[in-house]
Amino acid sequence: MQVFKYDTRANVNYMVEVFAVASGKGGTGKTTSTLALGMALATEYDVTVIDTDTGMANMLFHTGLSDSETTLHEVLAGQAAVEDAIYERFGMDVIPCGTSLAGFREADPRRLREVVATVAEGTDVILLDSAATLGTRSAVLPIVLADRVVIVLQPTVPSISDGLKVQEYAKTYGTDVAGILFNRVTEDENIDTVARKAQRYFDGETLSKVPESETVRAARRASKPLLAHAAESEAAGAYREAAGKLTVRDADSTAVADRFRNAVIPDES
Repeated sequence: MQVFKYDTRANVNYMVEVFAVASGKGGTGKTTSTLALGMALATEYDVTVIDTDTGMANMLFHTGLSDSETTLHEVLAGQAAVEDAIYERFGMDVIPCGTSLAGFREADPRRLREVVATVAEGTDVILLDSAATLGTRSAVLPIVLADRVVIVLQPTVPSISDGLKVQEYAKTYGTDVAGILFNRVTEDENIDTVARKAQRYFDGETLSKVPESETVRAARRASKPLLAHAAESEAAGAYREAAGKLTVRDADSTAVADRFRNAVIPDES
């Protein structure tokens, strides 16, 4: 069921913080991480998650919204209001993105500023599931709009190197690093040593180390976020640990919304 729950009464002042969940490569589990962090934070805050990966979106498959008629694609194309693309799922509000090539072509990523500004007027936490690569405006813009970024890594040299590129982009646009999240960690990887070495180069702390798990894949097959499918799994516990380290900072939602609307749009790469 689609629900737009934001209070539109005059003089209602919300506090909001925006996190981008990003990595420098695909396959790290960004969408799984975004939804898991969102569900964990939703036990304490009003949370909205937005799939901003307009080219390779898959949040709708993780949340049982694959049949949704209205998605971020339609909003970014100017064909629908933000309210029409918001769905209440698993204790959060979810704005999925479509997967059609036509929708991608018609979407104007610059409109994401207005989407985030509108959502910011009625929620506590916004999580932006970012695109995997940084070569396009649609990929970089979520990092520009965010207050802080959570960088999702695998414990490999290429993944860490790509994560450092995300940090560089974030710092260029004044976005802080909330922390790094190691995901899909296998038993044969010396994750404690890897994390300790990586910590020398990243600004944020290590939020958690999420193990590789068949349960995660089963959750996707069930079209559910991990914490809804297997709340007591080891991986779910690791995500709750990460969410517990994300101290949500207060910011006046009116000022935040104005900042989004006036954000500098990066040039196309």
